[in-house]
Formats: sequence, C-alpha cells, structure tokens
Amino acid sequence: MRLGVLDIGSNTGHLLVVDAHGGAAPLPAFSYKQPLRLAEHLDASGAVSEAGVDALTQFCREAVSVAEDKGCEDMLGFATSAVRDAVNSDAVLSHVNDVTEVDLSVLSGEDEARLTFLAVRRWFGWSAGRLAVFDIGGGSLEIAGGSDEAPDVAWSMPLGAARLARDWFRDGPGGSSSTQGFGRGAGPDDEAIRRLRKQIRADIARDAGNLLRPGAPDRAAATSKTFRSLARICGAAPSGDGPLVPRVLDLDTLSQWIPKLIALDADELAALPGVSPSRTHQIVPGALVAEACMDIFDLEALEICPWALREGVILERLDQLSVVTRPAARRGAS
Repeated sequence: MRLGVLDIGSNTGHLLVVDAHGGAAPLPAFSYKQPLRLAEHLDASGAVSEAGVDALTQFCREAVSVAEDKGCEDMLGFATSAVRDAVNSDAVLSHVNDVTEVDLSVLSGEDEARLTFLAVRRWFGWSAGRLAVFDIGGGSLEIAGGSDEAPDVAWSMPLGAARLARDWFRDGPGGSSSTQGFGRGAGPDDEAIRRLRKQIRADIARDAGNLLRPGAPDRAAATSKTFRSLARICGAAPSGDGPLVPRVLDLDTLSQWIPKLIALDADELAALPGVSPSRTHQIVPGALVAEACMDIFDLEALEICPWALREGVILERLDQLSVVTRPAARRGAS
C-alpha cells in the first residue's frame, strides 16, 4: 500500500510518502517538508501563537493535496513535543481538523521513545543485542533501551535543540540577545555555557539509572536531524552516499568541536557540512545534549540510524494490519 505519514515536529512539518507492506522495509517514494519551528512559536503563556497555528494549518492543507496527488491510500498524522506541551493543544488540533480534515494524534514522550526504538531495532536487527537509543528532537530528548522490540525503559525530557535554543539562545549563538545572560553580539560567554551544560547534565543524570541498571548496552544508536548534523560535522559520510553507509558520532571528536561551534556565528555555522541555515541556532545546544548523553552513559560513540520516529509509526501500523489480515492457522488433521 502507499501510505502518507504526516509528522508535525517541533522544528519541521514532514510528509513522507512510502510504499509499504508487511515483511519489507518501507520504501520512501516522496518527501514534502516545511520548517514550521513550532517550538519557537510559543507565547509567554505556553500557547502556540496565531502565526504558528496558521503555518501548521497551511502545511497540513498542502500535505493533503500532495498525498492525494501521490496516490496515498491512507495518511497517518501525528504531532510531537511542541503541540503536546502547548496549553492550547486541543484548540490547535481542532482548528487544523476543521480546516483541513486532517486528524492529528498527539504522541506522548514515552510513545515517541518507544516507536523510535522499534524503528532502530528493526534497522539493526537482533544482532544488536541490548540496544540503547537516543533521539534529540526539536522539543525533547527521548531515551530508550532494551533487548526486545519493545523497550524495557523509555522516557522523554524537555531537552530538544529548538527548545533550548529558544530559552537560552534567543537569537542564536551569534545573536544579539538572550533570556539567560548571554552577551550582546558576541555569542554566549563561558559562564552561560557552563550553566546550560550543568542543567542539561543534571536533567539527563536524574533518570540515567533507568538505562544503566541492567548494565552497558551492546549497541548504542542515535537518530534524527540533530545527531545526523553533528555526525556530519565530525566527519561522517554525507547523506548523498546513501542510508547503508555506516555513520558514527565520536565523543572525543564532538567534544573537540563544541568550543569551535560556540565561537562561530550563524553564517559560519551554516557553512558547515550537514547544517541547514534554519537550524544554525540549534547546533550548540544540540551538541551539548549529545555530548552529555554519551558522557553520562559512558559511550565512546553513537551509531547513526537512518530510521527514526516516522519509520516506527509506519512499522507499527503494518504490524497492526498484518494481525488483522493474517489468516487463521490451519489445524492438523484429526
């Protein structure tokens, strides 16, 4: 079947059209996305602003048209941290449905972690053994671990790159203002970086025992755009080489890069490999979260997995369909 997956993230709205059937890897057929930056369209009360709602509604309207043009039989729509945490979440979803007839479900942080884990498990397979998975999104950080297809532990924290950029880097590392004491025009000072780094590490370490108690994972992986960008900066192969090329984010290399990233302005960050201009302000906070994950969980490196939450949503839907359509087992002769 041809399926459309509409992912409303904290940074981007993304429609992925795939050809999918049970027992096979989902085959991407078309991709349509727009930068929505919903995590940065929250007002002082924590509500998605009118501009954010308008951008989301317009994108969903366009996504429906694209999905119809590409022959999708069904479309799965879901929203993550930015909509989930907004105080006007219900009103936003109702407005989108009234205007576009798109029914967006809101994934919990635990479900995000669980579905991302499913995708990574299917990608690496059972040979990965006990698997640990990290995903830095726009609004949240998801961590999951386990030896089966369903993780033993899965949780989410408000440590997304866009959220931290909004709260700590008001106009980006090279910007002109900040809510947390960054210097004007000269980027963040050492004390501000120290405070942000301390907060990130304390938040991650608080529940680290969830993953650490059973012992070190046999394999540790990372997914999504922030980790892919950081791996590319640190020397991983470009996306044009295809998804089957192994990619790794090394802790020592990342730690050496972080002071350099802090010193760069937006234009210089955008010139780095793997960094899109719309995400330059998120690179430093994302790098600090990635470094903290590897350091606190004693991981020298993370393997980059090309599958993430969208693939997890697709795989779960295919699993559900296979249960419904699977014929009853034949009874043995009496």
